[in-house]
Amino acid sequence: MQLLQSILYDCIYHSAPIILCVLGGMFAYNANVLNIGLEGMMLNGAFISVLTYYFTQNMLLTLVLTILSTLVYGLVFSFLGVTLKGNVIIIGLAVNMISSAVAGFVLVIMNSSNIILQEFDLNALKINIPIIQRIPFIGSIVSGHPPITYISFLMIFLMYVLMYHTKFGIYVRVVGESEEAARAIGLHIDFYKYAAILIGAVGCALGGMNLSLERLGLYTNDMAAGRGFIAIAAIYCGQGKPVQSSIYAILFGLSRSLAVNLSVYAGNASGLFDCFPYILMIIVLAASSYVKHKSIKVRGF
Repeated sequence: MQLLQSILYDCIYHSAPIILCVLGGMFAYNANVLNIGLEGMMLNGAFISVLTYYFTQNMLLTLVLTILSTLVYGLVFSFLGVTLKGNVIIIGLAVNMISSAVAGFVLVIMNSSNIILQEFDLNALKINIPIIQRIPFIGSIVSGHPPITYISFLMIFLMYVLMYHTKFGIYVRVVGESEEAARAIGLHIDFYKYAAILIGAVGCALGGMNLSLERLGLYTNDMAAGRGFIAIAAIYCGQGKPVQSSIYAILFGLSRSLAVNLSVYAGNASGLFDCFPYILMIIVLAASSYVKHKSIKVRGF
């Protein structure tokens, strides 16, 4: 029972940054922009949040600078990919590499391989929900997470409303489905693409902050470890829909949780469990592509 509780608690723990990245990135997907730079934006959020708090010990300032710095990457990606019509795949890969290189350069200047917040109390950030924490089994799973983790799950509903029940969401989808139709009704296509990409940048900033500051109180370079690409896979499998894409993000979070918890019992083979999330990503993508291909073939027939 204790193992199951630990797996489910860690599932929420590992799903949150991916969900935030997914919920932000799905707007670019629906605007017909493939934002490969999610990984780099998340890494920047992780780096700036820890670096800012290391020097200021001010959580509000940390949040603001984390979001603003990640928006800069979003603006660069938007300008090169939308305004200048550059190849978004190459631009996204450049964002990923630059984000890692900037963090690595700062770490070299600081003469350190990582940034550790020595006196940072991680437990102080955890929110114990008064009623829920007393519920047997469920309380120990749902209660006791930091704020951004709860925000990530709340944002599934908020993003669903924004995507399907506001003019902005409808216009973003119109731009993604047919730019000619969007122009015909007078929409400013570049504006909605910019907005979609910048929403993704904010989501990645929060995801990175959750990954490094809220969960670990440290930053080490490349600690995003492919979560941005996993988010892209979740968006693709969920066809850019908030709920479906988030379910895939939770599935990847569960695989990571299983890898961490089961590796304790694996002895020398424990390192193999780290491959679980990435193997699952390949399997899910393959299965999703096969199902999509079959459905198209059936409709065509």
